[in-house]
Amino acid sequence: MARPSNQKERREKLVAAALDAASERGLRSISMTDVAAKAGLTRGAVLYYYEDLDELLVEAHRAGIARFCDARDAIVAGLPAPAGQLAAAIRHGLPSGPDDALMRLLYEFDVLAGNSTLHHELVETMYRRQLQTYLGILERGTVGGDFAVRIPVASLAMNLVALEDAYGLHITAGNSLITVASAEQAMREAAEALGAAPS
Repeated sequence: MARPSNQKERREKLVAAALDAASERGLRSISMTDVAAKAGLTRGAVLYYYEDLDELLVEAHRAGIARFCDARDAIVAGLPAPAGQLAAAIRHGLPSGPDDALMRLLYEFDVLAGNSTLHHELVETMYRRQLQTYLGILERGTVGGDFAVRIPVASLAMNLVALEDAYGLHITAGNSLITVASAEQAMREAAEALGAAPS
């Protein structure tokens, strides 16, 4: 049995192993045995920390929410002006590149959402967090006179989330025609064309 001080570290290691296994085999194909092999543990040792594979994958999804929502919101909150906040939200909402295993897993969760009530709820939670980030920035910028948004703020926020997800999917799928830099630039231009200019 692991010492309590090792619990968090071991769970993080298992989440990373699940991401690696999902990256190689796909979310539909991985097993606890695959995760155990990646982590250098026995299947029984993995089951000590997680009751089943679904529980482990839920934890991986929560890690994604922390990365793409909590961390991004913290960065945005540290910036003084809505224009800078919007630029940061766009930049930090996109995958790091085609090999972003965590983002690929999140897209696979989207595909599986219709097959599992729990996964469906997690996908909606992620979407609500993304939407709230953009809504907050756009509302602050509109009230303060930084932005002159030409469509309803809620519609622009929805569009930015949709662009973020669409470009992210192309990037993680390895589409060589869409890079992180070109996706970021396209999102910035779309926001600016609709009255919200990132800086």
